Amino acid sequence: MPDIPAATPRARVRVPLRFADGYGTDAELVTFHGLTDGREHLAVVLGEPGPVPLVRLHSECLTGDVFGSARCDCGPQLREAVERIAGRGGVLLYLRQEGRGIGLYNKLDAYALQDQGLDTYAANAALGLPEDARDYTAAAQMLGALGITELDLLSNNPDKAEQLRSLGIAVRDRVPTGVFTTAHNVRYLRAKVLHTQHTLPLAELTELTAG
Repeated sequence: MPDIPAATPRARVRVPLRFADGYGTDAELVTFHGLTDGREHLAVVLGEPGPVPLVRLHSECLTGDVFGSARCDCGPQLREAVERIAGRGGVLLYLRQEGRGIGLYNKLDAYALQDQGLDTYAANAALGLPEDARDYTAAAQMLGALGITELDLLSNNPDKAEQLRSLGIAVRDRVPTGVFTTAHNVRYLRAKVLHTQHTLPLAELTELTAG
């Protein structure tokens, strides 16, 4: 197990969550001391977590989470994750890693390049940025601070599971999210399959892209 600094809970507060479609639940929001990257990440504890809770690492997406942008699937994934985790018991880690870690302004610059025909990963490369700059050390610290050493991971992204395992977190199973396809994000979703092996239906996405 790697030697990473321990984080500790900083504060806990109960918050009622209400979504535009009428779904609501209560959550405990947890902040932390000692996160290695110095960012203000947040744990959203939902339901009654058991010995092996359901966990999602959700990277912040202002355009998708807040404004409902259809260019990605982040907003629908966040909404789905809250309900699924609340139903089983677990934690959503809301990580301040906008644009796969490149930041909001760079993400919007990449959008402009995508409008010229590049996919999301090629656009990052054209800006001199990594395809995916996210590091999940802080996520492992947060899980450790919450006493979670084993989990089922709600994710289509194999890199998240691999990084958590390398950081000493036992990932028992990787549970896929739903597929939230729009006319605006199908090329984005297909790129995630081709570049980073996300578990999404490639044949279906290819057909939609061709159409």
